[in-house]
Amino acid sequence: MTSRIIVLSTFIGLGFGFWWQASAQLAPVPVPVENPITESKRVLGKILFWDEQLSSNNTVACGTCHQPAFGGGDPRYGRYTGSDKGTIDDIWGSPGVVHMDENGDSVEHSMFGFEPQVTPRLTPSNFGALWAAEQFWDGRATSEFVDPLTGEIVIASGGSLESQVISPLFNPVEMARPERTWEDLTSKLQMVRPLALASNIPPDMAEAIQSNPDYPSLFEAAFENSDITPVRIVFAIATYERTLVADQTPWDYYMAGDENALSEDAIYGWRVFQELRCVNCHEPPLFTNNDYLNIGLRLSKYDLGRRAITGVEEDGGEVKVPSLRNVGLKARFMHTGEFSRLSEAIVFYDNGIALPGRDDIPNGGAYNFNITGYVPYDLEAFLRNGLTDPRVKNETFPFDRPTLNSESSLQVQELP
Repeated sequence: MTSRIIVLSTFIGLGFGFWWQASAQLAPVPVPVENPITESKRVLGKILFWDEQLSSNNTVACGTCHQPAFGGGDPRYGRYTGSDKGTIDDIWGSPGVVHMDENGDSVEHSMFGFEPQVTPRLTPSNFGALWAAEQFWDGRATSEFVDPLTGEIVIASGGSLESQVISPLFNPVEMARPERTWEDLTSKLQMVRPLALASNIPPDMAEAIQSNPDYPSLFEAAFENSDITPVRIVFAIATYERTLVADQTPWDYYMAGDENALSEDAIYGWRVFQELRCVNCHEPPLFTNNDYLNIGLRLSKYDLGRRAITGVEEDGGEVKVPSLRNVGLKARFMHTGEFSRLSEAIVFYDNGIALPGRDDIPNGGAYNFNITGYVPYDLEAFLRNGLTDPRVKNETFPFDRPTLNSESSLQVQELP
């Protein structure tokens, strides 16, 4: 089937004169023709993305778990203990909402008590997802987007970001009470003041809210109709996400011809990155091939990974190869949150990993990186500094954001 998509090459933000243009190193961001980018839709999506009122108990926004200064990931983490704490099935995940009953009242959870529940995988970065045909670690959000109310196919191809938006809004661990409905959410948005719980609201969001002080008027501006529907919520958030192109890293400038963009140790680290064939899976310029692999971090009986979606036994334990852009900003690493330091994640590969079925890897898929033959410091310098967009690190436009109400008590901590 011919894919019905257009691409974002250059877009002028109306009213502010902002330009979004992918670096020459990156392909243009795919944009489905059914959901073209407009400025009013982008800013609505930005408001929705950072509004904690989208959660059932007003404690979690999409942006709570996807913070630019932490590489699009979560600065918080908690222990998901499985059936018994302190055993092999424990991992580090991302805190969500406290356990609630169907009325939205807090109730004690068998694993987390009255503390926020923790997801069984660490939150992935949203920045590297803009080009992917599937979303989430296991790829369960597909390219085809279906209206959750009617079952109608709204986007035939290229709508994985739209598909992804739905799940957290109704996940009883991430953002919702059990049995939450779209009517619950849309009715709530009809009544609340946009970003009522946030402070330090960026200029583009503040101006939009000043002109349209409630959600119906914001939806009217974006869609020429004030009706708040699931498709329009999803379209707005996905539109905002597609403008978050982190393409101004030192590596981007270095590859464009600026020989001084990378430090000497980062240049050597880039060479090591290629010599060790890290590029086979973390393929430039996205620094992911969006494939799914099992590198032995967790037994597949504890997490089926891609197999849970495909039903194929060989996919057991496989998860998506993450983009390494802005990886140096993350608080923890791997889908299990296994490592708290980037250096630990690098050294993990020193003993080699088995990747069966990979014809591009010698010795039948046994991949021995032999990092000890190089200087891990240089490899880390490349990953930490060479692949970090300063706008992401400093949270400047388009990666700027409001201060969330929950951040008054936000800290990196272990939760029970």
